[in-house]
Amino acid sequence: MGQAQSGADDKEVTLQHIQELYRKFASECPSGNLHLHEFKRIFGIDSNSTEEESAYMENLFRSFDTNKDGKIDFLEYVAALHLVLRGKLVDKLKWSFKVYDRDGNGCLDRQEVRHIVRIINKIKRHKDPSITGNIEDICDRIFDLVDKNKDSQISLEEFIEGAEKDPWVMDQLRLDIGPCDWFIDQQEKKP
Repeated sequence: MGQAQSGADDKEVTLQHIQELYRKFASECPSGNLHLHEFKRIFGIDSNSTEEESAYMENLFRSFDTNKDGKIDFLEYVAALHLVLRGKLVDKLKWSFKVYDRDGNGCLDRQEVRHIVRIINKIKRHKDPSITGNIEDICDRIFDLVDKNKDSQISLEEFIEGAEKDPWVMDQLRLDIGPCDWFIDQQEKKP
């Protein structure tokens, strides 16, 4: 769930789909708060999910919990859905940066980039085993292309500029992994 705008391959998430997510929130979270285990369940993460998928959802949960109280309230949930399913590219890039920036210092170091790239890469490989790539090489290339002032830190501005200018960088930093298609697939699996 990240920054790529809907492409030709993405299905459109309709208002009806979004209303279904709101209904799901209300029925599964009558207290008005969504905890991590409930968040994972709503988005199809269970004991059959990979460790990477679970870690990915934990990162997403943390990014949506804007007041850092360990739960997502309805307003945080609505804002998250809007951003992921219908948000503008720059807003999605800012959100992606926030997910990467685990220590919240406003800059990304190699460890932060490596952590998310490793998770995304494993999820992509799980879906398509033919995908290859060395995590260190990917991180080195990202820093070579994006870290304009060569200070071994990627600022928000560098992150946005790099992702917008280079399709390979966008693909590597992309957190969505097809959110619209994934969401519609989850809805179609329901009994």
